[in-house]
Amino acid sequence: MSEKGRNIKIGMLKAMPEKWDIDYNFRVFEDQFKRHGYDVDVFITPECFLDGYAVTEKDWSIQKFAEVAQKVGRSDYIKRIQDMAGKAKTNIVFGFSEILGRFFYNCAILIGSDGEIKGKYHKTHLQNHDHCFAPGESLPIFQLDFGCVGMVICADRRWPESIRTLRLKGAEICLMPTYGMWGYDNEWWMRTRSYENQMYICFTHPNVALITNPKGVIDAKLQSNIPDVLVHQIDLLEVTDGNHLADRRPELYSVISDVDHPSRQAEYKPPNIDME
Repeated sequence: MSEKGRNIKIGMLKAMPEKWDIDYNFRVFEDQFKRHGYDVDVFITPECFLDGYAVTEKDWSIQKFAEVAQKVGRSDYIKRIQDMAGKAKTNIVFGFSEILGRFFYNCAILIGSDGEIKGKYHKTHLQNHDHCFAPGESLPIFQLDFGCVGMVICADRRWPESIRTLRLKGAEICLMPTYGMWGYDNEWWMRTRSYENQMYICFTHPNVALITNPKGVIDAKLQSNIPDVLVHQIDLLEVTDGNHLADRRPELYSVISDVDHPSRQAEYKPPNIDME
């Protein structure tokens, strides 16, 4: 972080992982982190990077997926990431499939610059291709050494309530591991989410790394078909509680939090690891 205290460097891994090949994918992450991770304040991977987002594959099974999913307290990969973060003094957001209890979760873990686990986020808005996961049940924020961040994963960005919730809780940046839809239309989505919440969004995808700023403008973009890292400095002094937030009328929006409204997510029953 600079002497001004609000300028930070973001590193975003842009690489296409291999399905099921966790050793290869970790080597790609490790190689790119060694090249760029020591020069940034936070380093972000795409969604489910470790297993290559294998949840969508036709040969998916509970048994096979359990071999590539990770238990946080027992995973050698997570321990190695903690060591890397501590040595580099860099915060890391790492996407992987987690085993927790009897279910799988689409997880982004946040490891602090001291090498300690600061928390994790489970994808909350699951679509048909994600129905091997259990849905997350919260939208947490995290206080890091440079400021307050929140996380969503891929499809979560489609619902403006997700990122608005993070912003109202105090997040200055939304760190976003993704794997699915990207391109021109997505750029407008991300610009809108940044503009309406007056915050930075870091969209991290195998094909593109994209940062949009509080004015709804693309701050930085890296698109290619080879492994690389977007390194870009942002100024958190640009994040304000201007009229988009201050002039809200929350007393008019109660229907948004109507928990009695029908929800397909509430009806969904994820597969139980004990089924096999």
